[in-house]
Amino acid sequence: MAAPMAPVGETLNFNVGVLGHIDSGKTSLAKALSTTASTAAFDKNPQSRERGITLDLGFSSFTVPLPEQLSHTGYRKLQFTLVDCPGHASLIRTIIGGAQIIDLMMLVIDVTKGMQTQSAECLVIGQIACNKMVVVLNKTDLLAESKRQAAIERMTKKMQKTLENTKFHGCPIISVAAKPGGPEAPESESAQGISELIELLKYQAYLPRRDPSGPFLMAVDHCFSIRGQGTVMTGTILSGSVSLNDNVEIPALKVTKKVKSMQMFHQPVSSAMQGDRLGICVTQFDPKLLERGLVCTPDSLTTIHAAIVSVTKIPYFKGSLHTKAKFHITLGHETVMGRVMFFSLPPPHLSDSESAEHFDYGKEYLYQDSYVTKDSDKGEGPQGEELIPGQQWALLEFEKPVTCPKLCLVIGSKLDTDIHSNTCRLAFHGVLLEGAEDKNYSETFLPKIKVFKMKHKEGQVERVNDDYSVIGRSLFKKETNIQLFVGLKVKLSTGEDGVIEGSFGQSGKFKVRIPNGLKPETKQVLGGSSKKKTKGSKGDTESAKEEESRADVPPVQIILAFKRYVFDSQKKMIQT
Repeated sequence: MAAPMAPVGETLNFNVGVLGHIDSGKTSLAKALSTTASTAAFDKNPQSRERGITLDLGFSSFTVPLPEQLSHTGYRKLQFTLVDCPGHASLIRTIIGGAQIIDLMMLVIDVTKGMQTQSAECLVIGQIACNKMVVVLNKTDLLAESKRQAAIERMTKKMQKTLENTKFHGCPIISVAAKPGGPEAPESESAQGISELIELLKYQAYLPRRDPSGPFLMAVDHCFSIRGQGTVMTGTILSGSVSLNDNVEIPALKVTKKVKSMQMFHQPVSSAMQGDRLGICVTQFDPKLLERGLVCTPDSLTTIHAAIVSVTKIPYFKGSLHTKAKFHITLGHETVMGRVMFFSLPPPHLSDSESAEHFDYGKEYLYQDSYVTKDSDKGEGPQGEELIPGQQWALLEFEKPVTCPKLCLVIGSKLDTDIHSNTCRLAFHGVLLEGAEDKNYSETFLPKIKVFKMKHKEGQVERVNDDYSVIGRSLFKKETNIQLFVGLKVKLSTGEDGVIEGSFGQSGKFKVRIPNGLKPETKQVLGGSSKKKTKGSKGDTESAKEEESRADVPPVQIILAFKRYVFDSQKKMIQT
């Protein structure tokens, strides 16, 4: 368990994620709040400058005196690092990458528009990755002065209603004008409400739980060279810690380098830990090879072709989640296409305490055609008990291998949905439990997962053969090799147990032995149809009548049920 941070130096770093819909004014707000701009800050990307939107996770910071509630921590200053997450829909994967290191989320809303598609998606990500939030109603300068207060109050009420059923209900809502007059206005226009926002952020700050143990992992968002020094990689430490002269690996390039020097916001340091913003200098490395990506303790990350994850559907996602469907899977800092297969423990669901952080290969799991929710047709069992499993899992098979840490956050989305359609494109989230590193994982990894399908086939009794056997039909196709089914148990709809003995003739018919014999009433239903009728006998009219009355009786069914393991190459049929 991670402990609260012990001071490394006198400044406590606190990461605030600035999220919101495109054009809600996030970057202007970060600019207004900031005094020190970190290297990656404020849209260095040329494509972003042209369009006036943030394309990468921009970082900037400002430092304030330590607030009262943190006076016992041994720090002297509080540094807010603002992680300005892009709001542009196609860049949602970048937000997911940044959300893992955010201590507080600042959801920026354009007060003239209210909640928009991406603000809703940011809220979903926040609920998965963060516990604290502040809502900032921006662009109040666009409201007519006479109606401004009333409009702000209206929007505040609306936001409170939206957040009512989320973990952020009752969170603070504050209004500002980060860039009065809009992007074209002269810099002399001063922002409104910013000092109040800083006071609110100070009040909301807490001592984040940071864990220096475990392998070092850093998300690099910028890479550049300094003449005579080497190459600097800046980013945020996602886990573990790093010290001068440590070796670090760039797993995407399979390169290991020694840490020559380190800086935190222009101050040299000798070590840094989870949650810190850091610049690492290494030598003889071309910065063009790594614009963004991961740096870690050598050999601590795995590259996987498939994974088992625990899954939870995101309630705002409108569609069903079907097995075999393809999703954009974001994990670690990558987004790849992947195909899913859902499964759970078979009912009755007594094991609802299944750990979401551990996968048990020793158990058997039931294959699902789709993720089960209250609205699925599987809703209730025969006694009215709910058939919704306490925990559901998914097997993800990636179109290309992914490098990521174990137990990392996984999000499945439909990012190909129209950007402008007003729907949430985030479908499910979960935790990576097991990964398949072997390229031939279908032979080495999949057979270890005991997921089965229940198969149910029905045929009919054509006639009684004798008191201990019947001839059946319609259970197999003509070309089926019935020999494979010999010895399997079947049940008649009248209650008798039987065993398939073999085929009968060439047309897919088969013989079933009934070890305890047919019940007299079953023979009656089947009308003793084993008796051969002689033509022209006196019984003709009687047997015709009998035939007629039997036509109303439903045929006797032969039911064959077995299970088959999805990843069993021999496709064995198993009956308990």
